[in-house]
Amino acid sequence: MMGKKSVLAASLVPWLLSLVVMVVQAGDPYLFFTWNVTYGTRSPLGVPQQVILINNQFPGPNLNTTTNNNIVLNVYNNLDEPLLFTWSGIQQRKNSWQDGMPGTMCPIQPGKNFTYQFQVKDQIGSFYYFPTTDFMKAAGGFGGLRVNSRLLIPVPFADPEDDYTVLMGDWYSRSHTILRKQLDSGKTLGKPAGVLINGKQGKVGDDKEEPLFLMKPGKTYRYRICNVGMKNSLNFRIQGHTMKLVEIEGSHTQQSTYDSLDIHLGQCYSVLVTADKDPKDYYMVASTRFTKYHLQATGKIRYTNGKGSASSILPEAPNGWAWSLNQFRSFRWNLTASAARPNPQGSYKYGQINITRTIKLVNTIGIADGKLRYAINGASHINPETPLKLAEYYNVPQKVFKYATIPDEPAADVNKVTVGPIVLNATFRNFVEIIFENHEKSIQSWHLDGYSFFPVAIEPGKWTPEKRKNYNNLDAVSRYTIQVYPHSWAAILLTFDNAGMWNIRSECVERSYLGQQLYISVLSPERSIRDEYSMPDSALVCGIVKDMPKPKPYA
Repeated sequence: MMGKKSVLAASLVPWLLSLVVMVVQAGDPYLFFTWNVTYGTRSPLGVPQQVILINNQFPGPNLNTTTNNNIVLNVYNNLDEPLLFTWSGIQQRKNSWQDGMPGTMCPIQPGKNFTYQFQVKDQIGSFYYFPTTDFMKAAGGFGGLRVNSRLLIPVPFADPEDDYTVLMGDWYSRSHTILRKQLDSGKTLGKPAGVLINGKQGKVGDDKEEPLFLMKPGKTYRYRICNVGMKNSLNFRIQGHTMKLVEIEGSHTQQSTYDSLDIHLGQCYSVLVTADKDPKDYYMVASTRFTKYHLQATGKIRYTNGKGSASSILPEAPNGWAWSLNQFRSFRWNLTASAARPNPQGSYKYGQINITRTIKLVNTIGIADGKLRYAINGASHINPETPLKLAEYYNVPQKVFKYATIPDEPAADVNKVTVGPIVLNATFRNFVEIIFENHEKSIQSWHLDGYSFFPVAIEPGKWTPEKRKNYNNLDAVSRYTIQVYPHSWAAILLTFDNAGMWNIRSECVERSYLGQQLYISVLSPERSIRDEYSMPDSALVCGIVKDMPKPKPYA
């Protein structure tokens, strides 16, 4: 079980204990972890297949942290391919050097190790991690990452009896190398083979199946539910129980109750569930949404004094995306609750800030060199051998990429696809508006590294400036992913106040692998460590900068 009482796979080096004590006394605590990343054989869909294990676990271990903790995580890559991990939703303030994307870091080579060092600065909430290199997410390597509130900061609900992580997602039974070859050949992956909850599909009616979670009668539990899948939005529900939503991706929400939740690719929600029903077993269900096919996974929840089997009649998911859109509109920021800091979330008046720039991003599909490519405004990203951030830091960006690869307003014809690195400039501390416009029949999900943003509107049709009158400028939930429904648009607002090189990507892994992503370069004109950390001495170096002298650190 993935609860707060579970033992984390963390390795605390004994000879550092005295140092840790000193550091804790002097500032924010340090947490030390060691990961051994290997291949192993598991049967998540009943058929043996190769998966990625972290410390022999699939999914990987939970990272259980508290606001402002410093994470020191030593990753040993015992795979046969280069490896990077990203920490989805962790903002890496001033520190894109640790973001774990191919545009910011050189990968850990097979047989080598690298130590990530980052702080979960001024954040709380539910997140997850996953590998970002060469389609490895299709083999696993993902796990939960929670940031608990400090004891001095009040939380707008009573402490739950326990805190559980639910990692759900669609899954392919073919290996990630076979899937990658299929994409490289210009073919789409098609339908997944199934859906998993915490690495298992579940089987309705199997009384011998062990429960994923236990609940004591009368007690309330927190469930952190993340969609870590490859392709599909999922609906999550618990047989016979309602869920009180309390947090979305690092923000406390107004506490509304739901029978089920649509959770789109890359998104994480926290709910409270009270064990107030007849003492027996119940199924949690995750099933695909907005598809012609139906795939689902189940997992058992057992009351500790339960004597009955779970009913084989499962609650059904809603139909259509209008229901989902209305649910999104019901989510509201809790303006009076504190988050990572003592001041209330609502003290930040985002709706009163003037917009200085509008960037419209349209997802497109096309053919380049006879092969399928996904694109943004007609441009399809590829990762160069030299990470973009390193090229920029070493002052040789012109040898690797061009800035302003795509215009802020897409051309009339975005069906012609060009291939190359995509990098946009952003002015430090400017308040911007980004429009995601979806002209396709399928739902899209987008993620922005390094930031939380305010999703102020999702509407059918095409965006125009007149649509701003419909924006929620008061209590949109600050978060790091946003879905865009078929033939619809979504608008987000944010301040580019975190210097670094940051990835915007489709959360559909097939799409991002084949180019539907880009990077935004946010440079501080001061080139000061007040705004951005210098390149760490421990950073891996590769590509054209490998043998170049290291630049002087920021002032």
